[in-house]
Amino acid sequence: MIDIRGLDVVFGHGKSVFHAVRDVSLLVEKGQSYGLVGESGSGKTTVLRALAGLLERVARVSGEMTVAEETLLQRRSKSFRRRVQMVFQDPFGSLHPRHTVDTILSEPARVHKLDRIEERVVQALEEVGLDASFRFRYPHQISGGQRQRVSVARALITDPEIILLDEPTSALDVSVQAEVLNLLMRLKREHGLTYILVSHNLAVVAHMCEALSVMQNGAIVETMSVQQLREHSSTMPYTRQLLTASLGYDRTAIDAFEEF
Repeated sequence: MIDIRGLDVVFGHGKSVFHAVRDVSLLVEKGQSYGLVGESGSGKTTVLRALAGLLERVARVSGEMTVAEETLLQRRSKSFRRRVQMVFQDPFGSLHPRHTVDTILSEPARVHKLDRIEERVVQALEEVGLDASFRFRYPHQISGGQRQRVSVARALITDPEIILLDEPTSALDVSVQAEVLNLLMRLKREHGLTYILVSHNLAVVAHMCEALSVMQNGAIVETMSVQQLREHSSTMPYTRQLLTASLGYDRTAIDAFEEF
């Protein structure tokens, strides 16, 4: 479903140049959930934004990317925009504060000239566990978990095949995180969706994904199955340190950490 080969992303010019992503290649099968993990600043979100076509005016992007056999050019096609949707990390920042939920969900349907817009809005809300009474509320009138459900509903409106998930639960309380993750897993089964999930939380990735790549300093240092992740059978020292850190605070282990 997704084939990325030799992706490079560079920001800035001259002395201020920053090479954010370096020679990243990955394959995601249809119906798969694929994780991108790594510490903050490792390039995970930049890969998602490059795939979504959100960097064309702010960075130099090179490499080959194919989605459902469509080779991606610098400007994404309208069919791509309908086929691929993204759920962002901050549900408050990604929703227009002066638009009602109804307007937020209707807009992508109108852009793509879809029919039965009102019916689609109500159905999308129901699919994410919100009733029709939420249609005319503003983002500040609902909780963080409900806002993220609205973000997921917005992604569903166009009947996508692929959803890019950028830390979709990191801004939520732990109890709400589990609800949203279970919701995403149910929607994946019901709609046959393909996910790429960016997260620094290895427990979330182990719960959601079948395979993952570990990123460090803009590059993929290891690709492994979730079974290998659960068994801690990594071959790379950086991945082993990441796994150790995910288990919680251990002073002895931290003192033994190396800089890579």
